[in-house]
Amino acid sequence: MREATKASSSEQAWLYLEAAHVVGQFHIRPHLQTHAHMLGLAWRTRDWSEAAGQVLRLALVPLGHLSGRLPLGNPGRSTVSAFEPLPVRPELAGLIAQARTGRTPAA
Repeated sequence: MREATKASSSEQAWLYLEAAHVVGQFHIRPHLQTHAHMLGLAWRTRDWSEAAGQVLRLALVPLGHLSGRLPLGNPGRSTVSAFEPLPVRPELAGLIAQARTGRTPAA
């Protein structure tokens, strides 16, 4: 999530937040934080449909954790069903691998 705030473009910020979502959805606090950051980015970029989708997802996160029904691999964006599990996209897998080693890509 920190890298998203330093991203050179909103597209790059979304990729970082999507990777953070895939990893963070296993625990409620980072899962909620990621959606809150996504809502903030949607707001700043005036993407109102994305903002509405993030408000819905913020409401669904506690229910998903309580029920144990989390769509693993889902990037957390409103362009993807909140209920659809997906394989991790290669570009997200690369960001996740970099985060695990402590390296970040050059801007």
